[in-house]
Amino acid sequence: MITEIVTFPIPDSMTRDQVIAHFEATMPGWAANLDLIRKNDLYDPETRQGGGVYLWKTLAAAKAGHDATWCQKVRRIYGAAPSFAYFETPFVLDNTL
Repeated sequence: MITEIVTFPIPDSMTRDQVIAHFEATMPGWAANLDLIRKNDLYDPETRQGGGVYLWKTLAAAKAGHDATWCQKVRRIYGAAPSFAYFETPFVLDNTL
């Protein structure tokens, strides 16, 4: 498994409600991606950063999920390119089970 951390700056003109609405609008598409195991959205109002933490089946799936078209969409909505970090994830503990 691969953990991918995606971050991007949030414009000062965008409210928290607008950021959350953008995140929520993407949920059906992510839910339909069978290579995605889990997704956590991120928002920090103090640093004006947003993004997500994704758990993928493979690195190839992570890169396919955030292809050039997706990056262009982020640039259009948030005005900046996203940053990516990838980590091998040998174990996942989920205390909600």
